[in-house]
Amino acid sequence: KVVVVVGSGGREHAIAWALAKSEGVGRVYVTPGNAGTDKASNGRVENVPAMSREDLASFCKQKNASFVFVGPEQPLAEGLADFLNEHGVRCFGPSAAAAQIEASKKYSKEFMARHGIPTASFETFEDADLACAYIDRCRYNVVIKASGLCAGKGVIVASSKEEAKQGVRDILGGQLFGEAGQTVVVEERLEGREISFLVFASGTSFVAMPASEDYKQRFEADRGANTGGMGVVAPSPLVDESLRNRILRTVIEPTLAGLVKDGTSFTGTLYTGLMLCTDGTVKVLEYNCRFGDPETQVLLSLLASDLADIVEHALCGRLEDVRVKWHEDRFAVAVVAVSEGYPGKYP
Repeated sequence: KVVVVVGSGGREHAIAWALAKSEGVGRVYVTPGNAGTDKASNGRVENVPAMSREDLASFCKQKNASFVFVGPEQPLAEGLADFLNEHGVRCFGPSAAAAQIEASKKYSKEFMARHGIPTASFETFEDADLACAYIDRCRYNVVIKASGLCAGKGVIVASSKEEAKQGVRDILGGQLFGEAGQTVVVEERLEGREISFLVFASGTSFVAMPASEDYKQRFEADRGANTGGMGVVAPSPLVDESLRNRILRTVIEPTLAGLVKDGTSFTGTLYTGLMLCTDGTVKVLEYNCRFGDPETQVLLSLLASDLADIVEHALCGRLEDVRVKWHEDRFAVAVVAVSEGYPGKYP
């Protein structure tokens, strides 16, 4: 069996590594991959150059690939899964319409409000003066988010109203995130502990992964700018069976049901960033339409079952038939090394 992974990061390395361990998988192609993926897993993983989606579909047919596993969000938001499926190549990843839950924070917040999924109070703006006036009226601290895709870095956790208003001006002025900042979400700043909760999904069926803790701030002791993730540990000791069941009931199940109801049924990996609030509630901070990075590295290290088999069941609409096992006797940790200056401009 041949499978193809799209992407170039540590996340895609972990996905390729896990697929190469799968029974029946003889070759994993990664496009474009990186120095770590090429000739990995005793030569069963091979890099191929980045290519257009037309060339990717042709390549998959030439190699008789069983499926494509898309790592990053940008190709999904641009409709890669739609294109491949339309051309007879199965893709583990959501449609562009379903990927809007990550590609547009405005859309995702309105989706949560529409389907009764717990999240922070919010408003969306395209005008800086209106946004600043709203911030002045707020009786709580706020977080400013660029609505578009920013590789996990489009959030300003403001410590004052002045900082929040400056963040609004910087985002809407295009200085920080370009076109991704044409709309901002101003939302209540929640206090508590943040966790990541991911599931393999197919329609309303899902397989939950262990909860993990992703540490996003740049420096030790939760200081510095917000990043795409500086490290992660799984399983999270914060999540016991009772809390896990509450997350499934109040977040995962209504999210997948809402996507189906809206005509955007989701197949792929659904990521929910959650805040375990100090008042005991659980609220959704964000959705991702794919595996997180660096969560992938730890979660797939804990997976005891066959990843390719899970994907096959999801693509066939039979995810409820697969029995997934995890290594419950261990923890996994990932630490990210970054360039000086990250997540801003590098020196």
